[in-house]
Amino acid sequence: MSRVTKNVRLAAGDTELTVDPVHGCRISSFRVGGTELLRQGERYGSFPMVPWCGRTGNGLFRNGAELHRLPLNAPPHAIHGTGRDTEWQLARQSGTEAAFFYDLADPWPYKGRVTQSFELTEDELTVRLGVETYENSFPAQAGWHPWFLRDIGGEGVRISFEAAWQEERGEDHLPTGRRIEPEPGPWDDCFGMPDGVDVKLTWPGRLELTVKSRDEWVVIYDEQDEAVCVEPQSGPPNGLNTTPRLVTPIDPLEIGMTWSWKRL
Repeated sequence: MSRVTKNVRLAAGDTELTVDPVHGCRISSFRVGGTELLRQGERYGSFPMVPWCGRTGNGLFRNGAELHRLPLNAPPHAIHGTGRDTEWQLARQSGTEAAFFYDLADPWPYKGRVTQSFELTEDELTVRLGVETYENSFPAQAGWHPWFLRDIGGEGVRISFEAAWQEERGEDHLPTGRRIEPEPGPWDDCFGMPDGVDVKLTWPGRLELTVKSRDEWVVIYDEQDEAVCVEPQSGPPNGLNTTPRLVTPIDPLEIGMTWSWKRL
């Protein structure tokens, strides 16, 4: 294990992946055949959301009788966790694989460790996140927030998926708890896929990329001109309060995601 102060590059065939561990262990670049697929910049790429995903209402959540307050980094809510703002450490690396970790600390109120690994082949990327505790149990979430470029040359990207339901979004941008029939976009919305996340991005005449996860929750965000987001996650926004998943010493939280692609 070592301290990393520079980016880590993985390559397989003509696919290149760059991980920036200093700025939240995000994928800062993902290139297929020399074409960049991710929006560039320290806030973008594809970053992990951990130990919560999306918005936590008013920055408040409970663990049993304990009430905790998180910094309001998207007032009036706390958004996307602390992992994206943390420097991660390198656990291992080869030409096509790498793994990283960081230890949970303030402002998160519980001790634990987060791990993230990347495995690249010529036509698939597998990413895994884990959250574990050695002491107290606590609710947590994990997932990813990729910013895929809308335009890589030619027609803009098309998003296709079939969801069992859409979480109704309230005026506060939090799910109301009511499930509705999926509505047409544009979206900043959470969808349920009980058989696992399966969303296809198609850049006509260029590339087709499929995002999959065994977990059933995904947020689709396509309200910006530059990029679209397909965000697999272990629970819905505000899930620390509505669908808490406890991390215990014998039951860590684990989630995986794959991107697979083919040229058109």
